[in-house]
Amino acid sequence: MKVLLLLAGCVALTGCSVFGQNNVESAPYTLVKADQALKIEVRNYASMVLVSAEMPEGSRNTAFRKLFRYISGENYGATEISMTAPVLMAGNAEVKPGTEISMTAPVFMGMQGGKSQMSFVMPKEFTLQNTPKPKDPTLQISELRNYQVAAIQFSGTLSAGNVAEHTQILQDWLKTQGYVAIGAPLEAGYNGPMTLPMLRRNEILIEIQ
Repeated sequence: MKVLLLLAGCVALTGCSVFGQNNVESAPYTLVKADQALKIEVRNYASMVLVSAEMPEGSRNTAFRKLFRYISGENYGATEISMTAPVLMAGNAEVKPGTEISMTAPVFMGMQGGKSQMSFVMPKEFTLQNTPKPKDPTLQISELRNYQVAAIQFSGTLSAGNVAEHTQILQDWLKTQGYVAIGAPLEAGYNGPMTLPMLRRNEILIEIQ
């Protein structure tokens, strides 16, 4: 069963500004269908490598800090990667601690195996084989393949009201289009807390078949 993820809202993505601009790579996907009026897309993520931290209730900041330390060098990596322009080197390079890894949006949060988790998506150059091993043994590496979702985009904050409103719109759209939801609604935030609410990119994603 695929991992269920809930994207963390209001987390400080590297390079974010108050104007909604950032230098963070977004996880690539194939666009299957779009409804521009409702800002809904059906997407297929061919592959996403995730590094995840357990997130007991009330510990979002703790999980985020663990993951950020991992991409900032708290790992055993065989690649040398710039924070702004990732360069993948040969997989048989010398293994050493301290590799920096560019941050990719979004940041996921959700449930796996009955436990709440936060996950960072690795840049597209990474596979399960060449993703650096975390120095923190509580972090886990996994992969999602052929992950098809419907997503609705909206601005503002990931408040309970905003999330509920757009989740309902997306669920109603899925019914009219004949899609079957096979996952719980997920929240997605692409900007840090300093970004003005009206300029933020938020999403609700639902896995479908």
